Amino acid sequence: MEIWNCRFYGTLRRKFRDSISTISASGKRVWLYPKRPKGAYFNKRKIAAFLLCAILVGGALIHIKGRQLFLFNVIDRKFHFFGQPFWAQDFHLLGILMLIGVVFVIVFTVGYGRLFCGWVCPQTVFLEMIFRPIEFWIEGDRGAQKRLDKQPWNGDKIRKKVLKWSLFFIISFLISNLFLAYIIGSKILWECIQTPTENITLLVSLLIFTGVFYFVFAWFREQVCVIACPYGRLQSVLLDQHSVVVAYDHKRGEKEKGRAKFDKREKRETLGKGDCIDCGQCVDVCPTGIDIRNGTQLECVNCTACMDVCDHIMRSVNLPEKLIRYTSEKAITNPKISHWTTRLKAYTAVLGILLVTFLLLIFSRNEIEATFLRIPGQLYAQEQGSSVIKNVYTYKLLNKSSTNYEEIELRLLNHQGKIYSVTQSIQLGENEIQDGTVFIEISESEWHGKTLKLEIGIFNHGTRIETASVRFIGPRTFQ
Repeated sequence: MEIWNCRFYGTLRRKFRDSISTISASGKRVWLYPKRPKGAYFNKRKIAAFLLCAILVGGALIHIKGRQLFLFNVIDRKFHFFGQPFWAQDFHLLGILMLIGVVFVIVFTVGYGRLFCGWVCPQTVFLEMIFRPIEFWIEGDRGAQKRLDKQPWNGDKIRKKVLKWSLFFIISFLISNLFLAYIIGSKILWECIQTPTENITLLVSLLIFTGVFYFVFAWFREQVCVIACPYGRLQSVLLDQHSVVVAYDHKRGEKEKGRAKFDKREKRETLGKGDCIDCGQCVDVCPTGIDIRNGTQLECVNCTACMDVCDHIMRSVNLPEKLIRYTSEKAITNPKISHWTTRLKAYTAVLGILLVTFLLLIFSRNEIEATFLRIPGQLYAQEQGSSVIKNVYTYKLLNKSSTNYEEIELRLLNHQGKIYSVTQSIQLGENEIQDGTVFIEISESEWHGKTLKLEIGIFNHGTRIETASVRFIGPRTFQ
C-alpha cells in the first residue's frame, strides 16, 4: 500500500501494510474515531471551506439578468456559466471544458498530490467542516465518542444519537435541494417546494438523494475516498518522487537510532534518536486512519491534520516544527532539488494549449445560431412557364444572448434571388428559439444545372449578426 518509504527505520520493526486501514484482518469495517483537528492549517482550511460553501450556495441562488449564475440542466440541455447561457449547440465547448478539468487534475496531482481532496473536494469539505464538527459538539472528542458507542442504550445515548442523526438528515436534505437547484434551476425548485403535492416525483427524488447523502456522511464517510473515488488510484499512477505531498521527514524523524518516546532528561541528538517521539497523535487525528510515517499512501487526502498536531507536539517538547510538512520525497533527501520537472512542464503545456483554445472559442462564439435545412422529400418547384426555381427550407434561430432582436431580415449574399419567410416578420427574444419555413427563389438565368451553395445573411436593423449556408437544387441540364 505504501508508495515510498517502505523500509525499516533504524531499530524499529514495522510490518508492511498490505490492506487498507479501515478494513480489519477478518474483512470487517474498522470504525474510525479521529481526534478533533486544530491548528494553523486547519484554520486556513476552515476559511477555504467557508468560501467554497458560499460559492456553492451563491452559484445556485445568484441570478444575473434573470439567469442563474451556474446551471447544469442536462434534461433541457441548457447550461449557464457566470450567467451566460450555453446550449446543446455549444456541446463542443463543454467537451473541451471537461477535458481541461481532467488535464488540470493530472497537472495538479503530478505537482501537488491529492491536495484537491483535502481542501476543495465537496466530500471532504462537508464531512470535515460540517458533519464532524456537529458530531464533536454533540458526542465529544475521540475518547468520548468511543465511550458513548460502547455504553448501553440509555437515555443519554439515545438523546445524543437521535439529535445527531436528525441534524445529519436535515443537512443532507438541504444539500440535496442545493444540488437539485443546479439541475432544474433554483426558481423552478422554489415553485415546486411551495406545491409539494403537485410535484410528488420531485419530492421522491429529493428524498432518495437525501438518503444517499445521509448514508455517505453518517456511515460511509472516508470509505468514499478510499474505495469509491478513483482519484486515490489515479494518484498512485501520477505521483513521483518530485510531487509535493504531505510527507514525514524520515531523515530527521528517525536518524540513526530511530524514533523513541520523549524523555526530557536525555539529549536525543547526542544519542542519535530521531525527532519523532512516537506519540501516535498523527494517527489519532487522521480522518482515514493511516500512519503518515509509513510514507505516502492511497488513503491520504492531504488534509494537513497530521501536520498541525505534529507541529503542536514538536513545540511542546522544544523540537523544530515541520517534521510532517508539504514536501517531496526527493526534497527530503536533497532540499535544493527543483520540483519543476520535465513531465510537469509537458502536462502544463498541454493544459495551456487547451485553455487558449477554449478561450478563443468562447470569444469567437456567435450570439445567434442559425440552421437551415431542406424539407425532407422536397426537391424543387418551378411553375409551368415560369422562369423562377423555388426551394423550401425550415429554419431554426437560437438566441444565446440577452439581446432582443425585434426585426430580423434574411438576405441572400452571394447570388441574385429572393428569400422570404412564411410569416410576415421574425422576432427573436433573449434565450429564445425561433423556427419556421422560408422559400428561396432563383432566376432560371442564374441556374447552370449544378447545385448552388447559397449564403444567407441574418440581419437585425441592417446589421448582419450571423451567416448560414444552404444548398440549392434545380433541374439538371445535359450538354
